[in-house]
Amino acid sequence: MFDLHVHTAPDVQPRLGDDVEIVGMYERAGFDGCVLKGHYDPTAGRARAAGHGSPVRVYGGLALNHHVGGLNASAVAAALAMGARVIWMPTADAHAQETEGLPRLCRTQPRASAATYAIPPLDPTTEGSVREIVALIADGDAVLATGHLSTPEIVWLLPVARAAGVTRLLLTHASWVIPAMDAAQASALADQGAYVEITAYQLLHQDRCDAATLARFARTVGLDRIILSSDAGQPESPSPPEALSALVDALVSEHLDPGAILACASELPDRLVTPR
Repeated sequence: MFDLHVHTAPDVQPRLGDDVEIVGMYERAGFDGCVLKGHYDPTAGRARAAGHGSPVRVYGGLALNHHVGGLNASAVAAALAMGARVIWMPTADAHAQETEGLPRLCRTQPRASAATYAIPPLDPTTEGSVREIVALIADGDAVLATGHLSTPEIVWLLPVARAAGVTRLLLTHASWVIPAMDAAQASALADQGAYVEITAYQLLHQDRCDAATLARFARTVGLDRIILSSDAGQPESPSPPEALSALVDALVSEHLDPGAILACASELPDRLVTPR
């Protein structure tokens, strides 16, 4: 299997293990690869170090939060030059994150900036920066992930990215609290070429979310457009390989096709992120 979304230490929040320890968990579980995600740390260099000598292919990326200046094309250019494979739009410092009262560094570190970032239609002034960023992602043949943008922002972003030449698009945990997208909305965006992520974190921790709910969502979107990830690494979650395997088993138990579900956690994420 291939986990497109895992959190490791060091981080501003407690994690189950560091980069090398988590990669070791994947290796023992027979996984093919993973992508390290940090809300406040670029992970391309960390991924290269953690994957050295391992059969697990380890990739990194960049989340466009305040630590890199938010919607900062220069930070994207540098990350891509260092091998980043996923660029997440703002996550912990997204406008929607603040609106929902979800965890942010400024809540635990008073000297950290409380700045937030939004894109059109919420903030039309950022259009130029976003267009620069998606052009860089297209040139780098990398994945554009929607992070913690709201649904209206995502609806605006996808056609802009596709017009710029981005071919690898991922709706980050589309039915989670952010962006709280329903299946019909996600399906319409999948029809524009995006993959739609469902995470084990949702199954484990999201209020009023169970296997049946996630299965209905996946069935409506279409299993050929679903990516299953763990979004694990929290001390209160199972190990990332166990979390992703549990999500696969839970969805199969809801009578979704076992082969197609396995592909959602293996071939599809692998194909989405791996360079041609």
